[in-house]
Amino acid sequence: MKISYKWLQEYINLNENPDVLADKVSLTGIEVAGVRYPDKGLKKIVVGHVNSIEPHPDSDHLNICQVEVGESEPYQIVCGAPNVAAGQDVIVALPGSRIANNVKIKKSKMRGVESKGMICALQEIGFPDNVVPKEYANGIYVFTEPVKVGEPVFKYLGMDDAILDFDITPNRADTLGMHGTAWEVGAMYHEKPTFKQPELTETNTKAQDLLRVSVENKAVVPGYYLRIVENVQIKPSPMWLQIHLWNAGIRPINNVVDITNYIMLAYGQPMHAFDYDKLTRKEILVRDAKAGEVITSLDGEGHQLDPEDIVITDGVIPTGIAGVMGGLDSEITASSKTVVLEAAVFNGTRIRKTAQRHNLRTDASTRFEKGIDTASVTDALNAAASLLAQLADGAVAQGILVGNDIQPKDAVIAIRLARINHILGTELTLPQVQAIFENLGFGVTISDTDLMTVSVPPRRWDISIEADLVEEVARMYGYDNLPATLPKIAMTPGKFNPQQRFIRRSKTLLQSAGLSEVISYALTTRAKAQQFTMTADTALTKLDWPMTEDHAYLRLNLVSGLLNDIAYNVARNQTDLAIYEQGRAFTKKAGQIRPIEREYLAGAVTGLVSGDNWAQGKQVVDFYYLKGILDTYLADHDYTGDISYVANTDRPELHPGRCADVYVGEQFVGFIGQVHPATAKAYAIPETYVFQLDLSTLLALPTTTLVSQSAPKYPATSRDIAVLLPDTVTNAQVEAIIKRRGGQHLQNIHLFDVYAGKNIEAGHKSLAYSLTFQNPEATLTESEINEQMTHIIAYLTETLHAEIR
Repeated sequence: MKISYKWLQEYINLNENPDVLADKVSLTGIEVAGVRYPDKGLKKIVVGHVNSIEPHPDSDHLNICQVEVGESEPYQIVCGAPNVAAGQDVIVALPGSRIANNVKIKKSKMRGVESKGMICALQEIGFPDNVVPKEYANGIYVFTEPVKVGEPVFKYLGMDDAILDFDITPNRADTLGMHGTAWEVGAMYHEKPTFKQPELTETNTKAQDLLRVSVENKAVVPGYYLRIVENVQIKPSPMWLQIHLWNAGIRPINNVVDITNYIMLAYGQPMHAFDYDKLTRKEILVRDAKAGEVITSLDGEGHQLDPEDIVITDGVIPTGIAGVMGGLDSEITASSKTVVLEAAVFNGTRIRKTAQRHNLRTDASTRFEKGIDTASVTDALNAAASLLAQLADGAVAQGILVGNDIQPKDAVIAIRLARINHILGTELTLPQVQAIFENLGFGVTISDTDLMTVSVPPRRWDISIEADLVEEVARMYGYDNLPATLPKIAMTPGKFNPQQRFIRRSKTLLQSAGLSEVISYALTTRAKAQQFTMTADTALTKLDWPMTEDHAYLRLNLVSGLLNDIAYNVARNQTDLAIYEQGRAFTKKAGQIRPIEREYLAGAVTGLVSGDNWAQGKQVVDFYYLKGILDTYLADHDYTGDISYVANTDRPELHPGRCADVYVGEQFVGFIGQVHPATAKAYAIPETYVFQLDLSTLLALPTTTLVSQSAPKYPATSRDIAVLLPDTVTNAQVEAIIKRRGGQHLQNIHLFDVYAGKNIEAGHKSLAYSLTFQNPEATLTESEINEQMTHIIAYLTETLHAEIR
């Protein structure tokens, strides 16, 4: 927001240096990006009067002008502007002057004719192209109001001003209008701003007899008001109005459009003007857009409307995109005679999304989406109508047309002086704090020794709770004036919570196993988000406004991100990879609004564990290599439940014969397996093995406490046993039976051989185990060990139909 220092002075008695003012404003929490002086670096630029012109004898586009500049003799100046003419008051840069970009003007000859100076366009003295009136865009500027020849032009063009560039945060939308800024600056200097009330005279013609107005969806249009002004004359705005606009960065258009922009800058209230005669049905209906509707906006661009857009219609056909931009079909033109003025309050969220959807970020949409002063809507409308009557000779019809009437209310907050001083560490008095609130335009009622009831006007919608009032006191008292005191708190040593310790331990274990940590995107495609899920009934979470379709969904797994990383590296000739990621997946049930964030851990390996060397050949990663890493990881946590792997053929992204679910006790905690060849092909990666664990579940599982024991005094004894079993029987089943029947002295079971082939019946396999027995209290006898072996063999034969070899 560009703030004119002179415009501020219209509201408050302000004599501060603009640079000092900028520093003080910045200290209150509103950053001032800079202060610009339009006339800085310019000199010897004066008002000139063109007495006569004649064509240049050696050019078809140059003219020789005799120009009065307040000296004894006119200056001869050669000018190439197409709009130069005798009798004009113009901008003249005298010999020795400095114009924009530090260009020095000298006396010179142009095609043999002497030229003493230069007749200037606005751009040549520093005006940006976007504020220059279109009629002067390609020529010199011509004054349309009385000026004194020979005087510096700066005061006539509003260049003897200082422009403060406010970098406004979303919560301070009140300073998007000069009135709100005046309250802010006035509070800093203990000055109450004064705003002139517009004088408005209405005709006997009733507005309700000329136009009908209605609002269909009142929830998103809480306030909608119209005024009608007849018999307007479209013409350029007076100089004071144009100066206000171009110093704020807005191009003057004509008196009607300029008035709506001026009111927006003054009140912070966006305005729009319709050509009444172009409303064929003499009706304004505000409603949600319908699918398939189109509109051409004032910038000439066509827009396909969305049902989430709010539109202004003539009862049927859209004539404007509410809160964003008007339609070309109802544009104010030079032939317009009757104007319909609109002031409204629109839902900020809907306006923001509409502006984004149609790529139409305007001054109006910015103010609606950040919030406007709902108490000054009709004041702004009346002020605009009054200016139309003054500057366009219009006749204001009687009454305001109301589509929906908003009832603004002050926010009432109770706060004690002691509370303010406690938070800020100050010793402010009640009169001091009361003065701060009243300088800001807040109402204050004192009902106890230090209890204040503060009424905050709607223009400060950012203030709603006690803490907001404390902040206002701190801002206006001055952050630099707050005492610097150390907090009185007990010092305690910092430490990790259980989840942090668990995650850090997990990373250490995997890194010690040779895996490198990666971090993948939490956003992915729909297809990849649905892969490698822990459960089948998890719903997807889609962003409302994704940056790209490749990052539109929150991930349900970590594995797909690891496969993306592998694909990226493989494409760059890095094929031996062992990586892991610890991060969050976003799960939710159908019907839930927000997902639940769960901590997951995933790993992936591909390529070689080690290459050829003198001691051994190359070692390729396989299922058991990754399972060994997972075994070591899970064993380190000392869970009370046994760790087991159950084959699972129902995971479509994994190889059906090389996939298992991981359990701790009876609790499912994750899965491990080879990426299905079809999935690997889709990712363009070689044979890859992955695992994924739910850390949130693992963290909740009970663990055992390790107890140190002295080394056993008595020897251990081993017995080997080989059993012939059907192929369908798993090692886990055999070990479970041996544990169950092995007795209390069975210490270890080790599978040392698996054989199928010659001399083994088809469909069968031979498993050979080494069983270790040990009694810490005494040496086991042969009979004791044989007894336990007999129990084991009998139970294997009975339950699994095993044959002892």
